[in-house]
Amino acid sequence: MLYRGLVRFLSLVASTFYRRIEVVGLENVPPRGAVIFAGNHPNALIDGLLLISLAERSPIHFLGNATLWRFPILSRLLEALGAIPVLRREEHGSDADNRGAFERVDDVLASGGCVAIFPEGISHTDSRLATLKTGTARMALHAAAHRDAEVAIVPFGLTYLDRHRFRSQVLLHFAAPMPVDEARLKAYESDEMETVRQLTAELGERISRVTLSAPDWSTLRFIHAARRLYKPISAILTPASYVDLSRRFVERYALFAEEPDMQRLRTEIEEYQAQLDVLGLKDYQLSHLVSASIAMKRIIWRTTLVTVLFPLALPGASILLPTAWLAATVGSRFSYDIDDIATLKLVTAVPVLLSTYVLVPIMAGIGFGWVWAIVALLLLPASFFATLFVFEKQAQLLISIRSLFRLARLSGDIEALVARRETLVIAVRTAVDHYADPTIRRIFDARDFSDPKVVPTGSASTTDS
Repeated sequence: MLYRGLVRFLSLVASTFYRRIEVVGLENVPPRGAVIFAGNHPNALIDGLLLISLAERSPIHFLGNATLWRFPILSRLLEALGAIPVLRREEHGSDADNRGAFERVDDVLASGGCVAIFPEGISHTDSRLATLKTGTARMALHAAAHRDAEVAIVPFGLTYLDRHRFRSQVLLHFAAPMPVDEARLKAYESDEMETVRQLTAELGERISRVTLSAPDWSTLRFIHAARRLYKPISAILTPASYVDLSRRFVERYALFAEEPDMQRLRTEIEEYQAQLDVLGLKDYQLSHLVSASIAMKRIIWRTTLVTVLFPLALPGASILLPTAWLAATVGSRFSYDIDDIATLKLVTAVPVLLSTYVLVPIMAGIGFGWVWAIVALLLLPASFFATLFVFEKQAQLLISIRSLFRLARLSGDIEALVARRETLVIAVRTAVDHYADPTIRRIFDARDFSDPKVVPTGSASTTDS
């Protein structure tokens, strides 16, 4: 009961922090039997939070760095979620005795339960998957061989469009399960080390298929720019189609990066992107040019929404703004790396908001009576959500106003950039036609580029910008 309550609460926290969370491949999660979830680890504790909230298996015992248990409140939460502490050799050296952790994993799998592991061993922000540790394969093979457990490894990938930004988007993608079958067990009996190595290598390949990786960040930035130029202007990409299209670009670019025309195209796109950066513009502003009258209508409409909802949002804003400032300050000052900023923000904001939600009705009851306590109890959630809506609309309003003035002031530069963009669009689509894998069905074809309302299959409303 406690675990389910915590999972529902964490799911609410995740869906509040991230504007859109898309899950793909949920049908690959076995509804019963022992499962080891194994995936990439780009965002510290947020990764585990999203997995246990969305995998539709319960409970999931995830392995975590034992140093997290040093914090009393966090350690109680982790214990309530059934987390298993693991000592990292990089931190504890020869004292890193994890036999107890392995025994707990063995017991969970033998009873048909679920375990979550991040086989990279660390949370990181690199542009590619780190070398996997062999622990996942060893745990799966040992439980299957010595405890007669029917174990399946389910690889998964987490892709954040902006991992620590509030109200961003995230994709959780489950790959097909890898059963520890008789063939693997026979190989394990004859050559334990080689079987573990092969299973780990296969797991790494499966995870890489559901994540977005590139040799370096500059290459990934080039890929994103090329993807924006390639897709039809009005196409709407969900996180899944965004990752799928980007991954195809990465894979084909890796094969043909040394071709002279590919090198020339990358140079031209990077120069175009550099011009945008100098002028403070985004590519979507050039691909979706609007008239001044349309821009003004949007500004008026968003201003009206903000004005109407402002009174309801005001109480929530008086609480959320200081909390957001505190969370942002803690995230920026106390994070060791960019991968734990979102975790620190949530660890800071959630206790503050919960305490406030309890204290405000109590204070209202003491000061004005129990009727006002109930009013405060009911009003605060509505005010919080109204505040989030107003903040998002206000941000869109400011962007619209800034874009309108910037586009008016830079009209000459923009005309030249629009012409250059049109040339690059043709160049990118020509390159795709030349280098695309002919055995894979295209996400977009020639008809899509002439259709102003094209939407890739499975997409929903989200802005690719």
